[in-house]
This record gives sequence, structure tokens and C-alpha cells, in this order.
Amino acid sequence: MSDPQGVEDTFDIRAFLETLSHGPGVYRMLDTEERIIYVGKARDLRRRVGSYFQGRAADAKTMALRKAIARCEVTVTRTETEALLLENALIKAHRPRFNVLLRDDKSYPYIYLATGHEYPRLAFYRGARRGEGRYFGPYPSAGAVRETLNQLQKLFRIRQCEDSFYANRSRPCLQYQIRRCTAPCVGLISREDYARDVADAQAFLEGRSNQVTERLAERMEAAAERLDFETAARLRDQIARLKRVEERQFVAASDARDVDVLGLSQSGGLACVAVLFIRGGRLLGSRSHFPRGAEDASPGDILQAFISQYYAEREAPRSIVAGRVIEDAALLESALGEQTGHRVEIRQRVRGERARWLEMARANAEQALEARIASDASLQAQREALAEALGLHDAPERLECFDVSHLGGTQTVASCVVFGTEGPRRTDYRRFNIEGVMPGDDYGALAQAVRRRYTRLKQGEGQLPDVLFIDGGRGQLGAVLEVLEDMQLDGLTIVAVAKGHARKPGRERLFLAGRNEPLILPGNSRALHLVQQLRDEAHRFAITGQRARRGRSASTSQLESIPGLGPKRRRELLKAFGGLQGVARAGVDDLVRVRGISRQLAQRVYDHFRGDRG
Repeated sequence: MSDPQGVEDTFDIRAFLETLSHGPGVYRMLDTEERIIYVGKARDLRRRVGSYFQGRAADAKTMALRKAIARCEVTVTRTETEALLLENALIKAHRPRFNVLLRDDKSYPYIYLATGHEYPRLAFYRGARRGEGRYFGPYPSAGAVRETLNQLQKLFRIRQCEDSFYANRSRPCLQYQIRRCTAPCVGLISREDYARDVADAQAFLEGRSNQVTERLAERMEAAAERLDFETAARLRDQIARLKRVEERQFVAASDARDVDVLGLSQSGGLACVAVLFIRGGRLLGSRSHFPRGAEDASPGDILQAFISQYYAEREAPRSIVAGRVIEDAALLESALGEQTGHRVEIRQRVRGERARWLEMARANAEQALEARIASDASLQAQREALAEALGLHDAPERLECFDVSHLGGTQTVASCVVFGTEGPRRTDYRRFNIEGVMPGDDYGALAQAVRRRYTRLKQGEGQLPDVLFIDGGRGQLGAVLEVLEDMQLDGLTIVAVAKGHARKPGRERLFLAGRNEPLILPGNSRALHLVQQLRDEAHRFAITGQRARRGRSASTSQLESIPGLGPKRRRELLKAFGGLQGVARAGVDDLVRVRGISRQLAQRVYDHFRGDRG
């Protein structure tokens, strides 16, 4: 055994391996700067860790890892399952560059049925599933949830309004007028009939549409027998709509189990895993993921890392179709079963219907990967054009852009957006609520945001951009240069993007430090298109932040002026009525029901919104 080049002399590999047990555990590889660069689990720690330092590396990635290792750390666990869970936690916390990494993503949305209410509502839901009620999903996107909710409103007319809105109705709303709700808020449907509609909607979401159709058919025949032809015609139309929905969504009526199907595609050093969501025999849609660090990884290793990380924080279905041989499939099944409380199977070889699903998932992965490669090629061309336009030696890999938004000089918000080689890096976006500057002082607001942003960077958080863009002209450029000089940050390429004549796209002027005349790129320039996209994204992010701040301020300032209404009671009121408008519409008796609100204080709030302020 020979020490690989790059390992510090102070790290005695042979002595270290002698200290390791043959039991299960997790090992961490660190570089010379004490950064964790790889995390792995092992059934036999001594044998697994020792394999990294024996013989020739199997591939370029392992060779690069061996050269970067300065020392190793291990944590012994009692079982392999514990090792798997600890490995996932460490990968999530440290994001090691040699691991196959699944990019952090938003939680998936669900349809929520609030069963605790007398007249349950259906709603879009995203987040931890702790509240009382039923959760259906997950769905691949918010759009898929909203489309299904729209179908449910047409089919079963279940209410979707907030409880605060529901509690304050005196007459039916527009949803009743357009036949999307049965108006339980004003008693236009009995509790029994509404419960029947809720049961039908629930059965539909569980994939039991045949039962729903049969019940509707029985009710239609009964209505026809008693000569209630209007009701019979309505039920006939409802059955027809339900059949049309089934035709679009059902992929396997013979199997009503919940299944996730994973399709994998690899090309050009990239990998894509497409997940098909099948719930109760209905295809809810798909979502594509692009794991990092998968250049030299085998298909089985990519899927194993994906399953381990993807289901670490979300409930796994009872069946996962992988379609590839996964070395630790039994271990993953055991860990996921403990985590979810039900048995989970990972199917590696399938046929029949599941084989067709797998082909569908792989086709989705191939298409998504082709689109990503084409997009990456376009981005690379844009970055190379930008380098040429700005006179840079290499294509920039990290771009940042600042913008400022305010309302009449008040409630100022600054934004910073980040683009990398793959496009927008939204996890790196930041907003800054600007305080302590004169109203309308864009230079001062921009200077404050830049100082706050790069003070954190000086403290070791984040990294410097290759090119820093500012939405503005020569004045904004000067303000930023002054801040960066004061912070002793040099070597940055800084560009101020000024809107051209009549603020029309394509006429932008680019101001660069040390250059007297602005740079004007042709309207068809790839570099200009990238700058416009970056500038527009910074503007959008600043505007949405400023509007949110304005909305919070409006809600708070209205209630702050009411004597005796402190921060805690203000929060309770806004939560109980779903916002300021709900509070303003509420009566005294409604207000008294809120925790901490006396009748005297309720009267004061009521009078405030009706102009009687004493």
C-alpha cells in the first residue's frame, strides 16, 4: 500500500487504518483546508476506507478524490441503517463536492382536506403535514395541484375558501354563481349532502373513481324514477365529466397502489432522474432532477444516492420502481420503512404495466436532459460572448446583480440575484431592507446593500462574483466603487446597466470602471441578452420584496394605531381572519372570539375600521 500523492505527511494512513474496526459506520474525507469533500457509509469501515488507498484509482473522480484527501474521520454506528441516516445528514449539512448531490428543492405540494371542520374545505398545501386532516399527493408542481382542485370544484363543488372568509358570509359568493360551490356558508346544502360530496371527492383522490361513478349512476337512476329530471341530468353531466378526467389521468386502473417510478438518463457528464408520481392508479405528473457530481458514477450508484437523499425528508410510497440494480436496496428499504412507518419496496426488475411506466419515466429523463444540455450550451455561448464584450480572459462563472425598489422613497428594498454556469442560483439570492438612508437616495441604498452583502462574504460566507452588475448609471457605479474600495475588495469587474433612450430594451448602456464612454452592445448580442436577463431578474426580485414589505407595513400600521392592541394580539387577529381585510369586515362578536380580545377592545377595533375613532 502506498500513500497517494496529495495526502499530508502528518496523516499516517497505515496507522489510521489500524485504528478502524470492521463494524459499520460513516467516514468523512477532508482536504488541507479542513473542508469535508466526501462522505460515505460502510458495512466494514476498515475495508471500505482502506480501498481508497490501495492500487490504482478506478476512475478519474476517485483519482481526484485521492489527491485531495488530507485526512479522514470516522463515526462508528451500531447498524448499517444508522450509518445510512447519518450519511444523509452529513451530506445535506456539508454538500461535499465529490458526493453525488441532489440539489435542495422546495417541498412538494399536496391537496389538503380539512376534515376537522363541519363543512371541510379542499386547499393547496405545502409544508410539514402536522395539521388535522387528509393530505393527497405529493404533486410534481403547484400547477398540477391547482388543475386538480379546479377539476374537483367542477365535479363535486367542495368549498376552497379560507375559514375566515367562510365564517363572515351573509350571501353566496361568485363560486356558487358559477356552480363551483354549493354555498354551505349560508346553509344552501345540508350537512349530510355536503358530507356525501366530500366522500366522493376523497374517493376520487384515492383513485376509487369507479366507486364514485357507480354511486352517481345509482343517484341518477333514483332521480329519474321520482321524475326529478333536472337532478338526473346534472348527475349525468357529472358522470361524463368524471369519465373525461379519468381518460386523461389514469395510467393503470388495475393497480391502485402509490408508486414512484424513477427514470435515469446520462449524457455529456450530466445525469437526469425523472420521477413519475402515480397515486391510486392516477398519473399526477413528473419532475426532473439533475444530481451534481454524477460524471463518473454508475447508474446504480446515482439512483442509490438519489433515493437515499430524496426520501430523507419526504414520505416514500409503498413502491419505488428503479429499474436498475442497486447494491444497498435492502438497506434502503429497511431505512425508508422505519422512517415512514410502512413497508417500502424498491423494484429493480419489472414487467408489464410497471415496465411501461419505467419506459415513460426514462423518456421523460432523456427529454429533460437534452433540454438541459441545449440550455447549458446556450448559457455557455452567452457567457463567452460576455467575456469577449467586457475583455475578460475567461468566461465568467458567477454573475451577481443589484437593484433597488421603493415606493415614493420609502420602504426601500434592495435585491441581489446570482447566475452561475447553470443559470439562476435562487438559493443564493438575497434581499435587504434598507434603513437609515434619505428617502429616494438610491446611491445610499445601493451602497448599504453592497456593504452588507460583501461584509458577510469577508466573514467567510459565500464567494465573490466574477462580474458584479448594478442596475443604474455612472452615479450608481461610483457609489459601489467607493464601498468596495473602502472594504478593500479589488479585482472585481463592475458594470452598471443603464436603460437606453425611452427605456427600450436593446438600447442599454454599460458603464465600466476606468472607462469614459459607455459600452453599447448590438441588440442581437448574446452578451446583452444575458445582461438583460440578469438585470430583469434583479428588478423582479426587488419589486416582489418591496411589495411584500409594503403589505406587511400596511397591515401592521393600521392595527398599531389602535390603543391596547399589542404585537401578540395583532398577530392573533391577522391569523384568525386571514389578513387585514378580514379584520376590517369582522363584527364585534366575531372579534371577541379571538384569544386575548376583550369586548371593549373588540369594540375599539370595530369602531376604528368604521371611522369612529373617538
